[in-house]
Amino acid sequence: MADQTLAIALGLISAFTLALANMAVKRGEDILVGRAVLSSSAAIVIAPFALIVPLPDAATWTALAWAVPAHFAYQICLVRAMQRGDLSLVFPIMRGAAPLLTAGFAVLVLREHLPLIGWVGLMLATGAVIVFALPARGVSLAAHPDKVALGWAFATAIGVALYNMADARGVRVAPSPFTYIVWLFMLDCVCITTTALLLRRRALAQAVQATWKHGVAAGALSSVSFGSALYAFSLMEVAKVSALRETAVVWAALMGAWMLGEGFGARRIVAAVVLAGGLVLLQFS
Repeated sequence: MADQTLAIALGLISAFTLALANMAVKRGEDILVGRAVLSSSAAIVIAPFALIVPLPDAATWTALAWAVPAHFAYQICLVRAMQRGDLSLVFPIMRGAAPLLTAGFAVLVLREHLPLIGWVGLMLATGAVIVFALPARGVSLAAHPDKVALGWAFATAIGVALYNMADARGVRVAPSPFTYIVWLFMLDCVCITTTALLLRRRALAQAVQATWKHGVAAGALSSVSFGSALYAFSLMEVAKVSALRETAVVWAALMGAWMLGEGFGARRIVAAVVLAGGLVLLQFS
C-alpha cells in the first residue's frame, strides 16, 4: 500500500510539472528550439547524479537503445503538433489518448491486465479525447481547421505509449531505477539537440543566450516530471501511472486559457472533467 500511495503521489506531481514544462515550451517563438533547450537543460541538471547511481548493465543499455529512438520520435511529433495547434487542444489529445494505447501495449508486451472498471475508465477518457478533437458545431470533419495539428497530436500519443513501454521495462531491469532515469535523461537530449543544431543553429544560440534561465527552469521541471513518472513505473502498473500522469491535460487546458489566451469553452471544460474522471476511475481498479 505504501508503494501504491507513493506511486500515485509521484504520478500527480508528474502531471502538474509536465503541464508547466510544456507551457514553457509553447510560449517560446520556436518550438523545436524550446524543446532542445528544455531537453539539454534537463540533461545538465541530472548529469551529476551519474556519479552516484550504479552503472548501467547490458540489460539497461538494451532498454535505452529502444527508449531513445522512441523518445526522439515522440519529440518530433510533439514539436509539429504544438507548432500547428493551441496547447489547450493538442495537449489533451496527445496525452489523453496515450493511456488507452499504453494499456493496450501493456497487455501485449508486459502481460499486464486491467479489470473491467479500469477499461471503463480508459474508455471514458478516450471519449473525452474525441470530444476535444471534434470541430466546432456546423463544421464537418473534412473541413476541420485543426486536422493537421490533431494528426500530429495522435502521432505524439502513439510515441508516448511506445516510450512508456520502453521506460517501464528499463526501470525494472536496471540495477537501480535511478540508473535508468539518469542515463535516459542524459541521452534523451542528443537527437533533438542535434536536430535543432542542424536546422536552427542561429536560433538555438540566440535562445540559449537570451532565455537560458527559463531553459534551466523548464529542464528542472521536466526532470521532476519525468523522473517521478519513471520511478512510479517501478512501483505500480504502467497503465495506471500513465493514466495519472495524463491528468496533466486539465492543467494544460487551464494554463492555455489563462496564460496563453487560448479558447476554453464549455465543451472543453466538460471534456476535461470527464477525461480526468475517467483516469481517476482507473485508480479504483
